[in-house]
Formats: sequence, C-alpha cells, structure tokens
Amino acid sequence: MNLRPKIRTPTPTTSPQQISNAKTLTLASNMGRKSIFKTLTLATILILFACYAFFNTFKLAESEIPIASRENLISSPSNSALVKIYMYDLPRKFTLGVIESYATARGGLKGPLTYPGNQHSAEWYLFSDLTREGRVGSPVTRVLDPEAADVFYVPFFSSLSLVVNPIRPGNGEVQKGLVYSDEEMQEGLIQWLEEQGYWRRNNGWDHVFVCQDPNALYKVVERVKNGVLLLSDFGRLGGNQASLVKDVILPYSHRIRSFDGDVGVESRKSLLFFMGNRYRKEGGKVRNLLFQILENEDDVTIKHGAQSRESRRAASQGMHAAKFCLHPAGDTPSACRLFDAIVSLCVPVIVSDYIELPFEDVIDYRKIAVFVDTKSAVKPGYLIKLLRGVSTERILKFQQELKKVKRYFEYEDPNGTVNEIWRQVSQKLPLIKLMINRDKRIVTRDLPEPDCSCLCSNQSGIDTIL
Repeated sequence: MNLRPKIRTPTPTTSPQQISNAKTLTLASNMGRKSIFKTLTLATILILFACYAFFNTFKLAESEIPIASRENLISSPSNSALVKIYMYDLPRKFTLGVIESYATARGGLKGPLTYPGNQHSAEWYLFSDLTREGRVGSPVTRVLDPEAADVFYVPFFSSLSLVVNPIRPGNGEVQKGLVYSDEEMQEGLIQWLEEQGYWRRNNGWDHVFVCQDPNALYKVVERVKNGVLLLSDFGRLGGNQASLVKDVILPYSHRIRSFDGDVGVESRKSLLFFMGNRYRKEGGKVRNLLFQILENEDDVTIKHGAQSRESRRAASQGMHAAKFCLHPAGDTPSACRLFDAIVSLCVPVIVSDYIELPFEDVIDYRKIAVFVDTKSAVKPGYLIKLLRGVSTERILKFQQELKKVKRYFEYEDPNGTVNEIWRQVSQKLPLIKLMINRDKRIVTRDLPEPDCSCLCSNQSGIDTIL
C-alpha cells in the first residue's frame, strides 16, 4: 500500500547577523515592557496618593464648617434619609396662648412665659425641638414648604388645654363665668384644620397630633383618628380610634430627680416603695387592695400622697433608697411613676394588665422590670415572696439595663426622648403612604361595625410576663 509521503518543512538557515538582530529586538521588547510596567506602577501610586489627599482634605474641610452650616448639610430637606416634617403655624391661642391662659387662671404670669412642669409636657418638648436652631442628629428635618413635607405636625397643647381651668365639675363641662373653654378650643382647632388644603388632601392620614393626657382631644378624637396620635396609652380610646400600628406610645415626663449614682444595693435599704394616690377609678382600684396587703410588711414603704413639691422630694428619696418600685395601674393602665422608677434605677414592679409601653422595638422591658398580673399581685404574701426571692446579682443586672435605657426617658437629653419619638413617627411613613393610597381607591361600604382589618386593635389578649 502506497502511503502518501509526509512533506517536511525545511529547517531554515539562520545567519549569525540574523541571530544578533533577533536578540537585539527581544532585549528591546523586554526593556519596553519593563518601562511600561514601571510607568503604570508609578501612575497607580500617584493616583492612590491623590485620592488619599483628596478625601483627607475633604474631611478637614468638613470639620472646619461652622456647626450651623454642618447642621444645614445634615438636616437639609434634600437628604432623602430624613423624614420631612412641616409644623403648622397655628394661631397663638392654640400654643403659647394656652400657657398664658393657664397662668391667668392661677393669678397671672410671674416672670417669663414658661410651660408649667407636669407629666404631660411632651407637647412642649416637641414644639420646642422643632422651633429651636441647630437641630443636629434628629430623625426628622423640619421644612418650611408644606409641598415638601412627608408629615404635618399639629402643635396644639391639648393636655395643658384640658387643665387650664383649675376647677372642673364632674360632668366635664366648663363652669359658667370662666373665659377659657377646652371644648371650644378643640372645636376651633378642627375648624381651622378643615380650612387647610393639606388636611383635606389626604383625609388627615399624614397629620400628627399629641394628646398625652388620657382625656386630651376627647371631644374631637373621632375626627382626627386617621392621624398619628402621640399618646400615653389606649385606656380611653376605642379600638377603631387608636392602634399600636399607626400611633406612638409616649413616656410621661418623670417628676422626680434622676438618680446620678452607680448601680448597687448597699444604699437601697428598702425592698419596695410606692407613693401616690391610694384611690383611683377603673383599673386603678387595685391600688387600694395593694395598700391593704402591703402597708404592714417589713421593708416596704407604701404611702398615700398627692402631687406636690414636698411629695416629689419625698418620692425621690424613697425611690433612690429602694430596690423595687411598685407601679400599679392608675385611672388608666399607665402612670408617671413607672418613669420615675426607671430614672431612679429602682426596678419597676408593674401590676397593670393592659399597659402599653413606649419604644418597645428598642427596649426589652423584661430586662428592666418585673411584671405581675393583677390576680396574682393581690394574693396575700405573693408579691413580697416573689421580690424577696430575687437575688442581688439579678437586681444588679436590672439596674445595669435601667442605666443603659435611662436616656430614652429623659426629655431634656439631646439624644433622649424627643429624638426617639421622632424616630417612631418617621417609621410610620410607609403605613401613612399605604393608607393614603388605599383610602383613595376604597369605596364606601355599609358595614355593621368599623372595618379595622388594616389596623390592629388595642384590644388583643394580654400575656402575663413574670
């Protein structure tokens, strides 16, 4: 079989001159690549150095900006990370005029215009925060153009308005002859709001009201229930008026001096302390039962006392010297003594089955308080046996946690209560937008009961935590 012969490529003959030329080209090529590599390396180093110098120069320049200017950068309405809030410029009678009326009813102003200290002063602190200069680090930024606003704040001093008149009859009507009428103020507020296009535009869903006293805005609450309500509990509101989903629970302003010492039990000789009104209505009836059970126990101080400067001084001393502080329900599930206890590093003992607590998304109250259901608390001997069984180590852990969260209950702390309230409000924005859009496409339905499918009721079951 004949196989086709393979054709071989002849080996080229290379002359010495060609070899020399090839070596020269190879050397030149290698030198060129090394030169390019060195050039690229040097360029990279120069670029990195330039970037480093630029960013450090930027930081230096930023640090040299005056504080007011830096604040403008941080809280500029163009910053999408901040919720933009527009505060209505209400007629004076709804804000500072309420303070003037309060002072007039008690003999007139004595000195500069100041908000009277009481447990419902959140409305004053929020108003002051939005009107002060140099707001830095807040979760919300105030805008002066309502078209740019995400939410609208209505700064009516509703809780102070409720108590302007020193004497109110039991039926809630204002006595004849008194000039100031809270009921008329509430109605006047609604009339003013209904004239505002921004209130009508979204049916009030994007409006924020503070009504911290349980009876604040009671006459008009049905007409503002779409808004975000800032309140202390749901004790006197219906399930279709207030909700944990749309509203914000506020702490009362503490009335006693904060404890400025360190954790420890050596100076706390008393086991349990309570000072307050013994007789209350509704859920507060448990107080009288607790008085009967506890008033003769050793190491327990339980006293009847009304609000006064002397009572607050005695309460400060008692809470600072006690390991545990009793917090029974008042006329409503919450009361200011819980927050007095927290700032005293006195472990709260909460006996209130329907209480709502502020800022529970960031505070685990099981780490700072003891919860006892009402039925167990009024059993003779139960409460004292429970508290005596808590070890010193456990009390110290409670106190350490109380110290960590104390700032959330200090309205005057720049990083305290006010900022946390605004953070809570800012978190409602997605729901506000949802409800605005939903409200515009839902048809009116004739239902036998209010449709609360979109908002959780405050009437859910209560789990007892011990």
